[in-house]
Amino acid sequence: MAVLDDVKALLGIDDEDNKLNTIITLTESRLKTLLGASEVPSTLEYIVTEVAIARFNRIGSEGLSGHTVEGEALTFRDNDFEAYADDIQAWRDAQESGQDIGRIRFL
Repeated sequence: MAVLDDVKALLGIDDEDNKLNTIITLTESRLKTLLGASEVPSTLEYIVTEVAIARFNRIGSEGLSGHTVEGEALTFRDNDFEAYADDIQAWRDAQESGQDIGRIRFL
């Protein structure tokens, strides 16, 4: 799985396959729902990679929206996909207008 390898490489971990696969599966499911698609298009796989990393890094801190210790503050987003909303909308707009970005169609 390419996304799993990307996530592991970026996190520098080797023995977390089950946990990462679960995070990736859930992230893909959520993105497919947001896209209204049955599969995550390859052009948007980077979203799965980046959101999966963010979710992995928050393990143990689920539900925490902010934390401050000795001047260091941590704040988590409510919606992991918020930063990618424009990309998701652009993909949806292209699908609705019938454009197949990066594909050639012969009629």
